[in-house]
Amino acid sequence: MRIGVHARQENPLSHAEETQADIAQVFLTDPQKWAKPKPHPNADEILASDVEIVVHAPYVANLASTNNRIRIPSRNIVRAISEAAAAINAIGVVVHGGHVTAQDEPAQGVDNWRKAFAEAEKKGGYPSQIFIENTAGGQNAMAKDLDQLARLWDAIGEYNPGFCLDTCHAWAAGLDLDTAVDKIKAITGRIDLVHLNNSRDEAGSGRDRHAGLLDGTIGVEQLYGVVRAAEAPVVLETPGSAEEHKREIELVRENC
Repeated sequence: MRIGVHARQENPLSHAEETQADIAQVFLTDPQKWAKPKPHPNADEILASDVEIVVHAPYVANLASTNNRIRIPSRNIVRAISEAAAAINAIGVVVHGGHVTAQDEPAQGVDNWRKAFAEAEKKGGYPSQIFIENTAGGQNAMAKDLDQLARLWDAIGEYNPGFCLDTCHAWAAGLDLDTAVDKIKAITGRIDLVHLNNSRDEAGSGRDRHAGLLDGTIGVEQLYGVVRAAEAPVVLETPGSAEEHKREIELVRENC
């Protein structure tokens, strides 16, 4: 099993070494801005390393949006991030499922995702695989609960997208973690990555507040169960120091 941690942007390999991680997840640009990424300064070292890289798209990206000032820049930045991720041989790019406003029909957001994939297909597809991540809240979200996820996959499944399961988000959305993996696989056909995070809040809260592996409201055995069932690479997005992340990685290796 490959397990790692969200790493420092400037030098993910150093962070991976400190934590003894197999995988390092990294942003390639400011996650709160639309700036396109520059070539990674450690690209040669990354390409030569045994550490696998996962890239996380900026949080501002919302491919579902009906607002042209958000949707079009979102398509552009996801494309640019995918190209930059391919340049460092990343295994994929995590993109949040996004949402539409209360005034919009959710079907519009689903169709905007379909159009994004269709547009990318005209250019040969995304250079690095897109992993759509489930989200914690929002009635008009695209990938919060199972019904929303099924509706989205009905529209985009032909493009063979990947899926990232975030345990904190699933818990916040009210999903049963004991059965979530099997139910999600029945919809998406796959889980490509697990974001293994505990939660500071109770189940169904709708709040995206990560906690340390042993520190939140989710029982750690439930979290280990998700990892075992998913049979996918794992990235911790938990708060804490490199030493704490190293210990969390050790615990997952010992128990999964």
